[in-house]
Amino acid sequence: MAARSLAKGSTMRTFSLQELKDRFAPSDRMPVVFLGHGSPMHAIEDGPFGRSWAALGQSLPRPDAILVVSAHWMTRGTTLVDVSAMPRTIHDFYGFPEALFQQQYPAPGQPELAREVVSLLGSHRAAGDDTWGLDHGAWAVLMYLYPEADVPVFQVSIDMGRGLDYQLEIGRALSDLRDRGVLILGSGNVVHNLRAMRWGGAPQDFAQEFDALFADRLAERDFAMLANADGLGTLLTAAHPTVDHYLPALTIAGASDGRDALTFMTDAIDLGSVSMRSFIFHPN
Repeated sequence: MAARSLAKGSTMRTFSLQELKDRFAPSDRMPVVFLGHGSPMHAIEDGPFGRSWAALGQSLPRPDAILVVSAHWMTRGTTLVDVSAMPRTIHDFYGFPEALFQQQYPAPGQPELAREVVSLLGSHRAAGDDTWGLDHGAWAVLMYLYPEADVPVFQVSIDMGRGLDYQLEIGRALSDLRDRGVLILGSGNVVHNLRAMRWGGAPQDFAQEFDALFADRLAERDFAMLANADGLGTLLTAAHPTVDHYLPALTIAGASDGRDALTFMTDAIDLGSVSMRSFIFHPN
């Protein structure tokens, strides 16, 4: 398995719609997708990231349901699964324009499948929940992928009380859903250090270094290294003062297998310290 595209630094590689369609061969097995979602403002601004997500949505096989693992639903000691019939749109941010708070993503849930996922993750202290909905890590990208909000969607939380390798386990446990028409979507950022942002400035050295290391090890399927917090050391803590935005990327890595090809997208550092790198594992 080789990476199809790998840019370095802040130069972003973009694909045309036809290029993306050519990469994803017809298959009964769904891809798994990680999107670097960055600022909520991407949801309402016409920019390269949103356009790339829209092109991706038009090129992916249409799923029967979407399972989202977002950096913004954090739990401790349990993995929750949203079993609501109509997930609410959560505006989990402040200080942004009113237009962002007016955004709604009225997709239906998939309670029956969600309850199956609770059982599937039974050994991971899973439980059903009908109070969450869709946070901006989910809807801000889904509105580009599936703008009609006509594909059932539900979220699964990340357990912040466990180590990095735990999310690889979660991904492996979910991977069989790929054969049932379920798109597993992770939403976070490969680098996410808001304290080190540079408005309009050059990428931070640590951001470029961690982003390049992640992409290289992901392409080699060296997931053990990517989940080794001690081995990653201070570079990990520089890239992620907290690991909430990193964990969904590990979930998606865990849900892949050696038969998958890997495509990188939107591989740029935004605001100096936020990696917008996205990647797709897809049947080759």
